[in-house]
Amino acid sequence: MDEAERNPAADPDALNPHAPEALSGSPDAAAGSEDVQKPPRLPFPPTVLAIAGCSGSGKTTLANELARTLGGLRFHLDDYYLDLGDLPLAERVEKNFDDPALIEVPLLARDVAALARGDCIDRPIYDFATYTRVPGRSQRVTAGPFLIVEGIFALYYRELLPSYHLRVYVDAPDALCFERRLKRDIDERGRTPELVREQYDRTVRPTSVAYVRPSAANADLVIDGTGALDWKVERVMTELRKRGLLAAAG
Repeated sequence: MDEAERNPAADPDALNPHAPEALSGSPDAAAGSEDVQKPPRLPFPPTVLAIAGCSGSGKTTLANELARTLGGLRFHLDDYYLDLGDLPLAERVEKNFDDPALIEVPLLARDVAALARGDCIDRPIYDFATYTRVPGRSQRVTAGPFLIVEGIFALYYRELLPSYHLRVYVDAPDALCFERRLKRDIDERGRTPELVREQYDRTVRPTSVAYVRPSAANADLVIDGTGALDWKVERVMTELRKRGLLAAAG
């Protein structure tokens, strides 16, 4: 799991002018039946960035600030967890949600590719209380001029790599990642230090070592996660300028 997982109220996409517009099945969605049949398409394909890194590396903070600076959409991967409704609840809670095998990669890759073409998608809605997708409902997503795909596995899945114009990996030492996660989980989620440590040692660190840190090899730009936020943003902006990718922001 990630910095922003399971907390929709804290998701800055809700404040983004290019954020998802309506839930299918809602009165707003039903009122535009023709739009549902023929979803609008952007007049230009967006510039697509990937922001990856270990939990606690600072990638979500960077992605949020880039979305604000560029007027784009931060697109997280959490809603693409597999629907575990066919399992008893006792088995669902034992699943390791830091395992990349629990993401429905074909659907994720299809939706990211569609957004990269300038199309709208209907993203599934995941209920983390039941570990299932909300049946019969989805969220309309439009990318805007920039699409920022963010998550611990954003550079791990090879199916996603062709859609990216710039791949960024935020690198931070394990001790700092744990320190940040410990503070977040205690302050924001009411967890005990013992529980945070147990989960980190059991699932988070092994996942980072096996999958996340090696995915840095797929990055165009590796950023020091210990640096100041404005410095990290400027590193990305400089790279976008060098590649001629800032026209949409102008």
